[in-house]
Amino acid sequence: MQTALKTRLVEVVVPVYNEQRALPVSIRRLHAYLTDTFPYGFRITIADNASTDATWEIAERLERELPHVRAVRLEAKGRGRALRRVWAASDADVVAYMDVDLSTGLDAFLPLVAPLLSGHSDLAIGTRLARNANVVRGPKRELISRAYNLLLRSAMGAGFSDAQCGFKAGRTEVVQALLPAVEDEEWFFDTELLLLAEGHDLRIHEVPVDWVDDPDSRVDILRTTLEDLRGMARVARRALSGPVRTPVPSRVRAARLPGGMARQLPRFAVIGAISTAAHLALFVALRLVTPAVVANAVALVVTAVANTAANRRFTFGVTGRAGALRHQLEGGLALAVGLLLSTGGLALLGRLVPDASTAAEVTAVVVTNALATLVRFLLLRAWVFNPRRAKETVR
Repeated sequence: MQTALKTRLVEVVVPVYNEQRALPVSIRRLHAYLTDTFPYGFRITIADNASTDATWEIAERLERELPHVRAVRLEAKGRGRALRRVWAASDADVVAYMDVDLSTGLDAFLPLVAPLLSGHSDLAIGTRLARNANVVRGPKRELISRAYNLLLRSAMGAGFSDAQCGFKAGRTEVVQALLPAVEDEEWFFDTELLLLAEGHDLRIHEVPVDWVDDPDSRVDILRTTLEDLRGMARVARRALSGPVRTPVPSRVRAARLPGGMARQLPRFAVIGAISTAAHLALFVALRLVTPAVVANAVALVVTAVANTAANRRFTFGVTGRAGALRHQLEGGLALAVGLLLSTGGLALLGRLVPDASTAAEVTAVVVTNALATLVRFLLLRAWVFNPRRAKETVR
């Protein structure tokens, strides 16, 4: 039985960039763990993303020293690029990856890949957000992670709980079928892969993990978050243009947006464009007689009332007077989020550039309102005009 298990092969990719200190310790630890406890065949692939320090030399030395370890060199950075390169050429039954800091407890690796090797699931992810996960990390990372995954669930209809955990695996045939449709080459790569898989009704298995934050992590949280938001917007636009078809097993169906969103997004966008134009016109007019912050607040309040009423009727199809006052009050809370974002942007501009021109102020308003608009749509869809609330009221 043990020999039969060993014939199955799992390839673990460890993407690295300038990790000369962490790399030898982590690879030797991972190799020892898999050698002693893992019942299947394995291969560890170090994917060097164009490192500029001694990382590549260390990777080559580890390849010579340790059996089942190999090193691959890429000439361009990007975690997604590294995973695509190795996974696309893999001959293993299952491909996986984990971060070089090994923040995730290795005892979760067998539960991660076992459902894939048995054919029960198509992809598998470690989750730090399950109740029985054991996680040690700071409040800043905790807040950002939960907010990002909440955004994925509410805006994209994602059913998986933790898109960002660096501990994932997939059946090779499924992953290789999906890869051509995945566009991102960096941090959003695996989130896009998961959204695409879920849109095709593939099974995604989740494993609660033990996870300890790496205090020396060099990940730029703000830049990564902005890239993830751009990636989400791109995936939504692509879904609106039509289903993505990939040569996955016949039981899968075309990718789709959450129910109703294909109709709601264009209407919300049109109403938002009209509201934005009205807001900017009113802001410029009021700016002649009031400070920028006051002009923005008044313009936002006036246009938000009309915006909520229009979205109520045309975007979410709610008619009649029932609940209208509640919708306006709750829409006002969504407005408050937009007001905080745009006011904060103007205040920051005023501090950085005390004599900023009206054009610069208008630009700041446009940028912050774009983010506020996304937040507002999510709140309107998931909370204010959520049809489940209407059903609960009737009951």
